[in-house]
Amino acid sequence: MAELFDTFENAVRKAKLVALCTIIGGPHVGAKLLLWPDGAVEGDLGSATLNREVAQRAQELMREQRSERFSLSAEGQEYDLFVDVQAPPPKLIVVGAVHIAIHLVAFAKQLGFHTMVVDARSAFATDDRFPHVDELITQWPADALSELGIDESTCVVVLTHDEKLDNPALAVAVKSPAQYIGALGSKKTHARRVAALKAEGVTDAQISRIHAPIGIDLGGRKPEEIAVSIIAEIVAVRNGQG
Repeated sequence: MAELFDTFENAVRKAKLVALCTIIGGPHVGAKLLLWPDGAVEGDLGSATLNREVAQRAQELMREQRSERFSLSAEGQEYDLFVDVQAPPPKLIVVGAVHIAIHLVAFAKQLGFHTMVVDARSAFATDDRFPHVDELITQWPADALSELGIDESTCVVVLTHDEKLDNPALAVAVKSPAQYIGALGSKKTHARRVAALKAEGVTDAQISRIHAPIGIDLGGRKPEEIAVSIIAEIVAVRNGQG
């Protein structure tokens, strides 16, 4: 059991999404089950049925990135359990050093995100425009996204409105475990985007992960208003409401 907790602690230190279930009431108090987002399980709660039901619940909790105490009945026994979900710190990757991004980064930092802006256009990606961003990356977006280690707590927002930059970046993002993916553009623009992504072999299921048109419809048109709508949608998704 100590070895199981050590594995859990090591995963937390390495910023990996992981869950540890502990029986806190009922038979086998103290028994633990370690669960990973890919479905892998380590340990034993003393009941195959309980293991299976906890694994299903833990997958839901890891998707929502929240811990929970709950009770279950299994094989005629009542159990009180606590699933401790530990998620990587939240990150926001913004593709496109446009005006909307300036405000979006400011809002995200207030919410505790580690912020990154990626743009191959050095005229836009400048320290003068983004003195508040944690990382300013002047690189082709698709290459940068492949190297940045997108995880289950990462939100990717694509804002360049340039198909040569947006589509390759989205093709990388939709194949990652990113928690949120959004892309700027009208319904007509998104329809063209979908066709281009399909031509590159991106599946319908992967494309369905893209929030487009991006943001909650607040009726705003100014860059700062669009940024508010985007961060609002991100908050909703992170809280299981989007």
